[in-house]
Amino acid sequence: MQAFTRLTATACPLPLSGIDTDQLIPARFMSRARADGYGGHLLYDLRFRDDGTPIEDFPLNHPERAGARILVARRSFGTGSSREAAVYALVDYGVRCVVAPSFGDIFAANAVNNGLLPSRVEESDGERLLRLLATGITQITIDLENCQIHAEDTVMPFVIDPVWRTKLLNGWDDIDLTMSRLPEIRAFAAEDATRRPWAQPRAIHDTPSVSTNGPQPV
Repeated sequence: MQAFTRLTATACPLPLSGIDTDQLIPARFMSRARADGYGGHLLYDLRFRDDGTPIEDFPLNHPERAGARILVARRSFGTGSSREAAVYALVDYGVRCVVAPSFGDIFAANAVNNGLLPSRVEESDGERLLRLLATGITQITIDLENCQIHAEDTVMPFVIDPVWRTKLLNGWDDIDLTMSRLPEIRAFAAEDATRRPWAQPRAIHDTPSVSTNGPQPV
């Protein structure tokens, strides 16, 4: 997984609350193989008409927001069903960060596991950022090392779980995170084996053989 430290990129405002996973990737597109990519179906029913033509006034269809890698939305982003395909659609489209006052819990965990930063801001800061983007600002910077968002002369903080921050900064999945603590794990196992020898798992060659010839005498 690609590490995330600092990203300066085009940001797209989505001044909507409650953008759920069913909107992020409509269920009818989920039969596709992941290898085929989900990006073209991101927010499909908000971006396109029934005949497949783009809805011109939807923010992601504005020419100046083309290739947006950062989305800025209102509260409750990614609520609804637990489909991980919602994150796939964002990542396959090219999005690496979503800024919002709150996220669906499962969505946020899925996001981190796919290298997507769920950047949680105070609601007032989120509204301020949406207003700045509405003035024509197209690029902002997400600084994960310092947990800050930079939009021209404006700097605002964001919050992320410390463990998730560590995973994203290093490009780690859960196994990588566990392996990073291997010396401590081995030290604990050695100390515990001395302190509680009776609780240690028995080696395979020490396991008593079990007869298959019926009950054994007690």
